[in-house]
Amino acid sequence: MIALRIVYLLNVLVAGTIAISCLVDPRKAAINVFSGAYEHTEVMRLVGCLWLAIAVLSAFGLWRPISFSPVLLLQFIYKGTWLVLVALPAIRGELDYPRPMAGFFLVWVVVLPFVIPWSAWLSSSS
Repeated sequence: MIALRIVYLLNVLVAGTIAISCLVDPRKAAINVFSGAYEHTEVMRLVGCLWLAIAVLSAFGLWRPISFSPVLLLQFIYKGTWLVLVALPAIRGELDYPRPMAGFFLVWVVVLPFVIPWSAWLSSSS
């Protein structure tokens, strides 16, 4: 449970901060969050909404870790998908991509399978 709570706390702090940046000043977020790899578009605000939702659900997860753990599976899926379908082709093609974000996503994709409470999900009755 401690590892789950640490991941939730990091989500609240990191995803929450980045979400606010994307929502309040997407032009600045294009530089700071996305390392200038992408032009500013309104999609930055959409991503900010997703990350804010993750931060809010993670805040609830601090009190109910198992109940809110599906948000971690969502992160595992979207971050892993982004790494495979966006970052990896950019690396291969020597294209620009947000390297710090890719590094953070990679760490999260490696850590989350060990933190997600698979046994609690599989043992619960329908």
